[in-house]
Amino acid sequence: MGKLIYAANASLDGYLEDETGAFDWSVPDEDVHAFWNEHERHIGTSLYGRRMYETMRVWEDDEWLAGEPAVVREYAGIWRDADKVVYSSTLDEVSTARTRIERQFDPEAVRQLKETSRSDLSIGGATIGAEAFRHGLVDECVLLLCPVTVGGGKPALPRGRRLDLELLDERRFRNGVVYVHYAVRGTP
Repeated sequence: MGKLIYAANASLDGYLEDETGAFDWSVPDEDVHAFWNEHERHIGTSLYGRRMYETMRVWEDDEWLAGEPAVVREYAGIWRDADKVVYSSTLDEVSTARTRIERQFDPEAVRQLKETSRSDLSIGGATIGAEAFRHGLVDECVLLLCPVTVGGGKPALPRGRRLDLELLDERRFRNGVVYVHYAVRGTP
């Protein structure tokens, strides 16, 4: 059985992107990129909302990768090797391999996917992540806290919900990013 892991870069004040939709402050250096590579290497299926998928599909294209460091090019291969499920009622088709569209988020289907998976699953995107948290589907939460506050924007974690967490791991990177890894113990 696979675990569902919510993973995200977040500002220190808890946002995935600022009020204008920018997240350039969270672009990883090589050390943080290597961390994400290792994390994603263990993911068999990634679940995305439409906007997150549209951001991530850049990894399917080789043209821009030619001049990038090896750690960045490696991530592209890891991303391509994972299955992807995009939850969208508006997306007509996908432009990446190993990807399928689901028109609505079905908690029971996600539970079944977890139960039948031989590897862990990730979920990315604030809206779809909040749905997974709301239905008690998220087993673990991985956040890389960036040394910046943005003052508002899209929250990394669902608002209006209490989650009891257990710290599993943490790490500080040279660039000031702090990794925290929690098990979700429940919602009271």
